[in-house]
Amino acid sequence: MKTLVLGRTPARVTEVLSTLHTDGFDAEGVSTDDEARDLLETEEFGVLIIGGGVGPESRVTLKEFAAQHGIRQVIDGALTAPFDAYVRREFEPRIREAAASV
Repeated sequence: MKTLVLGRTPARVTEVLSTLHTDGFDAEGVSTDDEARDLLETEEFGVLIIGGGVGPESRVTLKEFAAQHGIRQVIDGALTAPFDAYVRREFEPRIREAAASV
């Protein structure tokens, strides 16, 4: 199941993507709401991860938009170090859960 990662800090998005890719997940990452909307409109994604730096208004708007475009799971995240361990503990089980429900 394809995952979209939205985070305001490109370096953190890159770290999340690196861990997901290493662990065999299909994922893309962006840093702006417009980029996220453009990708969500393709309806190729099943999971959206919204980073902790995304403000409350954007978060609400994107969750509504995602629901209209086939997103099965929205994950709110606020990375803590070590980032790879956080991704494996918090994100990957929820991505697997969403994929299993297809």
